[in-house]
Amino acid sequence: MNIEETLVELNKSKFRASFRLKKDDIEYIKEKGWETIQAHCFDFLSKRLAPAEITNDGKQTPTHGHPVFKAQHACACCCRSCLYKWHKIKKGIIISNNEIKEIVELLMTWMNKEFDRFKETGSI
Repeated sequence: MNIEETLVELNKSKFRASFRLKKDDIEYIKEKGWETIQAHCFDFLSKRLAPAEITNDGKQTPTHGHPVFKAQHACACCCRSCLYKWHKIKKGIIISNNEIKEIVELLMTWMNKEFDRFKETGSI
């Protein structure tokens, strides 16, 4: 599936669709800029998801506190179990750089859509 198709499928899940960026998240993105947000994506994924073994798998990604965390939950990229269930990325192996890039692209697309939703409603 491509990113748009993946986002449509994820949005069919009541849980995944419940995640939305709020005004403070939008302000954070505006303050830091998209380049920094993308760097945060790479950093969080490399440290919290990419290792083959994660001691606190399923609990390593908070549900709030950073726009990337919300994107990870909305896109089922929050833990290795969700990555396997939704994206077929196996547990127990290191996530490749190409897979990380694909996940970052998915997260960035979701955040951009959320940002655009705020613009359309006149909230920013």
